[in-house]
Formats: sequence, structure tokens, C-alpha cells
Amino acid sequence: MLPLNLTIAISSLSAHKLRAVLAMLGVFLGALAFTGVQHVSKIMVRQAELETEKLGPNLYAVLAGSIRFTRGGSIRMTGHSRTFVLADANALMDSVPSVLDGTPFVTATMAVRGNGNAVNAQIMACWPNYQEIRSFRPESGRFFNWKEVDERAKVCVLGRKIAERLFGKPEKAVGRDIYMFRASFKVLGVMEEKGRDVSGTDQDEVLLMPITTYMRRASNQRWISGVYLRLAKDAGLAMVNESVNAIMRERHKIDQGEDDDFSAMSAADAIKLQRQALELMTTLGAITSTISFAVGGMGILSIMILVVRSRRVEIGVRRAVGGRRRDIVRQFLFESGLMAAVGGGLGVTVTVLLVVIGCTVAKLPIIIDPSSLTTTLVGSCLLGVVAGAYPAWQAANIEILDVLKS
Repeated sequence: MLPLNLTIAISSLSAHKLRAVLAMLGVFLGALAFTGVQHVSKIMVRQAELETEKLGPNLYAVLAGSIRFTRGGSIRMTGHSRTFVLADANALMDSVPSVLDGTPFVTATMAVRGNGNAVNAQIMACWPNYQEIRSFRPESGRFFNWKEVDERAKVCVLGRKIAERLFGKPEKAVGRDIYMFRASFKVLGVMEEKGRDVSGTDQDEVLLMPITTYMRRASNQRWISGVYLRLAKDAGLAMVNESVNAIMRERHKIDQGEDDDFSAMSAADAIKLQRQALELMTTLGAITSTISFAVGGMGILSIMILVVRSRRVEIGVRRAVGGRRRDIVRQFLFESGLMAAVGGGLGVTVTVLLVVIGCTVAKLPIIIDPSSLTTTLVGSCLLGVVAGAYPAWQAANIEILDVLKS
């Protein structure tokens, strides 16, 4: 029975190709929107998890200013404060429970020249233990040491992309001089390739130098951008947060009810906040896909009503030669379900192709969610059956004599 129904359905759809395509279009767009948004959301969350791993093991950051998230989920600092000083960082490292190590840091953007080329680099002025805290080590050469920090030495370590843009090959940068702040700096090493972290910073575009060199020789400033803390594996984040807030508010003389001039965030917090930032996109996608599915259902309903009217003679003849009402109902439900299934199947297929191609080009993790694809296909078929129920009922209730008379 199924092959016969399939043959009749394909013949009917082929006879009215434009109608069939228009009916499938809404379901196709709905399936594409729903599965697309679901996959983009999962991919971005996974990307956030991978980027968070790049921050370093059990990392906790206390930053000057406030944190906000862009629509893409990356972190941006606003309301940058100059009240965060080295003494605050030392107090946090000494007094916050479960802190194993820490490094204060200063960030800035600066033009760097070398080998006849010039680039803009993200300056990261820090202590030598930055490489352990952030799990970010030199691929060639070495990192600066504590003696060079004490001496405020004019040395630096380049991110891989900075080294490539200045010297062509990263290994050629080691031992060479670069120029910034109207002074020359010796390149001690080139960092391993790392990519972007959860804050949106491309760590391959970073130039690292001793924090004393930057704060005294370059900018002559007292304030810092923040401090990275490495916590013990069993650290209680609630206790750490409470301790950090108490220490910073006391040192900065922030009264009750006043806003903080600092922000504190762990790696787990970063993932949580990014997921919240992506919720709006997921919600809007769900609304869009629902509207598209509704339009697709109305399209199938309209097309099937037209199909029933144009096939009255066929229906009457089938009934006259012994066709039962339930056979007519099954036939039209099969046809409406087939149109919806084809539209949903095309939407799912295009989603998979776009995910694979887009993630490959953008170097994002490729995630294919079988449950989302299956749900979309089943939902599309059910939508087609529901939309075709009324036209199928109309077809089954056509009077044989009225058709034969006409």
C-alpha cells in the first residue's frame, strides 16, 4: 500500500511543482532556523569552554573596571579604573584563601616596529610566573626572569603572529631588537601558538614584558589593569568571591551601597556569563523558527485545500470503485506529511553543510547534534500531518454522486 501512496503523492507533487515548492519553503526555513540556532549556540558554548581552558588551570581574575559581554559572547572592559595598584594585588595574593600563585598585569595597545615593519600589539606587562599561571610558554627562546623584572630590563617576548608580521619567521625574532616607547627592546623568545581566549584577546598578538619596565620606563604609572590568581583545585569560589570583595572594598574605601570599581571572575563564571549572553540569540532564533514553521504549516494547508478541489474527479472515481474514506484520508495525510518531511529534510541537510563549512573556515569546533536534527525532522512530519488533516477530511467527505454528475 505504501508504494502506491508514494507513487500517487510524487505524481501529484510533480504535476504542481511550484505549489509544492512554496509549501515546502516555509518548513525548510523553519527547520533551517531552528537547527541552525541550536547548533550555533552549542558551538559558541563549546568554543567558550575551549577558550576558558586557554586561560590557565583554576584561573581567577580580579580586574580594574566593569565587565560586559558583547552580542558575540566576548568580554569587554568598561569604566576602567585607576584605583587598582600593586599593593592591592599583593594583598589579594597574601590574604585570599586557596590562592597558590598570582601575577599583577597591565594591558595597553602600542605600535611596535622591527625589521622595517610596524604593527599594533597588545602589551601584557606582568611577572615571569605569568607563563605558569596562564599555561602559555615560549616555543623558541625564553621568558624574562625575576632579575630582569628587578632591573626593569628592556626585554620582551613576542606572540607568534607579532613575530611573523615583524620578522617573517618566528624563530628569526629571537635575539633581535624591536622599537617602542622611543626605545629598543631585545626579543628573548616567541610564545607558542595559543589563539583567542574567553576575553576575546588574541594571545598570538600579545607582546609580553616585565611589569616594572612598563610601569616605570614606559608609562610612569602606579595603577595596574588587574591580577591573575591561580587557585587550588578544591577552592570554594563562594569563599574566594567573598574574600576578594571584602579586601578590595576595604582597601578602596567603598561604602555600602556604592558600586565596585573592580570586577572578579573565575573561568567557570566566564562560561556561565557567555551562556547567558547567548540566551537572547537562542530565544530570538526559536521565535523566528516558530514563525517560519507556522507559515510553512499554513502554506501546506492552503496547497492541500487547492489539491483536494482540483482532484475531486479522481477522489470520486476512487470512491466509486471501492475506495474507502480512510484510504482517501491516508493518501492526503501522506502527501502533506511528505511535503513537510522533504522541506524539513532539506533544512536539516543545509544546516549540517553550513555548520561543517562555517566551522572549518572559522576554525571553530564542529558539533552536529543528532537529537536536534531528529527532533526537527519528526516535528516537520507532524506539522505536515496536522496541516493536512482538514483537507484530508474534506477529501474523504466528497459525495460520489455530486462528482459523477459534474
